[in-house]
Parts: sequence; C-alpha cells; structure tokens
Amino acid sequence: MAVVELSDMKHIEAGTFSMGSAEFYADEMPVHDRRVDAFELDVRPVTNRDFAAFVADTGYVTVAERELDPADFPGADPADLVPGALVFRPTAGPVNLADWRAWWDWVPGAHWRRPFGPGSSVDDRLDHPVVSVSFDDASAFAEWAGKRLPTEAEWERAARGHQSGARYAWGDDLRPGDRIMANTWQGRFPYANSGAQGWVGTSPVGSFPANDFGLVDMIGNVWEWTTTRYTFGHVVPEIEQKRVLRGARADLLGPEEPTGDERRALKGGSHLCAPEYCLRYRPAARSPQSDDSATTHIGFRCARSI
Repeated sequence: MAVVELSDMKHIEAGTFSMGSAEFYADEMPVHDRRVDAFELDVRPVTNRDFAAFVADTGYVTVAERELDPADFPGADPADLVPGALVFRPTAGPVNLADWRAWWDWVPGAHWRRPFGPGSSVDDRLDHPVVSVSFDDASAFAEWAGKRLPTEAEWERAARGHQSGARYAWGDDLRPGDRIMANTWQGRFPYANSGAQGWVGTSPVGSFPANDFGLVDMIGNVWEWTTTRYTFGHVVPEIEQKRVLRGARADLLGPEEPTGDERRALKGGSHLCAPEYCLRYRPAARSPQSDDSATTHIGFRCARSI
C-alpha cells in the first residue's frame, strides 16, 4: 500500500443529480435522478509517474505484458499469441468510420511503459495519464494506493459538479468564449488533428480548466475505468423504476447483469473523441470496454469511500 497520497483528492458531498442524457446516444437513457453517497475522488487521472512508482514497489506486471495462453485462443496461430496492446494510428485520409480497424493496430510489445510499441517510451510523458492499462491493472493500483475505482454514478456526479443537467461539464456551450475546455480531437477524424492547445494525443494532467469541483481532465484526454458493468441503457435504482418507466421504454433500462463478455462502463471521452465519430466528451457519455482491454486512450483515476 502506498505510504503517501499520489494525487490530492476532493470530497464530493452526498447528493442527488440528473444522470444520463436524452440528446445524443441511446445508451445514455433513461435520464433519471440518482443519489450518490459522499466519497472522495482523485483530482486528476493516475499518471505514468504514479504507475511507475506502483510497479517499482510491487513488481506488478500488466495484462498487456503477460504471456498469452493458447488455450484461451483456440484456433489461433501460436506465433501470433504475443503480449501487446491496441495502438491508435492516424489514417492517411478519410476512411469508413464504421470500421474501427482502419485506425487501431494490435502492436506486439506495446504496454503502459511503451504505449506505441518497442522503441516508444513514457520518459518524456511522466505527467501524462498512464494508458494501456486494463481494468485489473487499474484495480491493482487502486488497492495498492488504499483506494478503489469509482462507480459510473460517482464518476458522473463528480464530472457534472454543480452543472447537473448541463450538456458539458462546464455548461451547455462547447467553447465558452471560444476556449477549448478539454483535450479532444481538433479536425477531421481519424486523419487530421491540429491538437487541443497543440497536444496531439494525451496531454499533461491539468492542462485544461478544472470543473467547479476542482477536478481536472474529467472530460477528454483519456477514457476512465469505472467498476460499473456496462448495460445498454442505465439500470435505474428500484426506487426510481416506476417514475422512469412512465417516460421511457422498458428495454432501455437494461438487464441487471450484462450478457456475453464482461464489460465495464468507461466515462469521460478521450483525445480521440470527435463530433463526427464520437461525441462523447460529456459527463453523460459512456462506452463499453472488456476488462482485459489495453489501449492508448484508456486510463483511470481512483476514489475512496467516506
């Protein structure tokens, strides 16, 4: 367990907020009142510097670095079963946005310390969010730090701050005063990106304005893991079910448990979010991800119960 706090934490008061949105993607519905108990949340995402301290102290090996068991991949060529991670590669020009394989490559040897594969490094990115970490990796770090990962409801409550019901974490205007408020894709996805404040890819934590709870990078930069199992549409607490059902389709309430593989709800969007492809740089936005995923746009921050 860590002896010192690796990030300052903010106390988030218990309260009820309006969770979800009916404006954008169907899985953000139904909008409903959600109560969250008081908790603490890291001011910023976990950085490469933080994660390096964890690895140095524990000898932890991330999922992306572990040897693959052929028994888990029947029919696969054993020569292809090498550790690695998914790496974003910009395309040369416009592509079919329905085919994510056009800009994601499986790169053997890619992991948190070498996010773009052999020859890459985080030595000059120690204050950037750590990436290429799975749900299990993030959970192991949180346990070491004496913390835990947040639930989706906790995360959204914290991201909204005092802007409950607003489109973005800072209000309804994407660029108030023409100011870029978060690290998201600037240009045409996935081939032309001028960078948010010049940052193409991740940016050092805290490069963009904090929300009104004093939390930075809640939107953009990297998607963040939560402990909540992803379902298509919110699973509404029983106390809210009758009220919500009067105004929403029952199928949008989602099952209590996911079907198929285990997936978690990611929150916050990332530096790859662009309006024509992924308009998810909003507190209500969510994305499903399998627990073993390690990519160059997913990170995390920690929470702690009061």
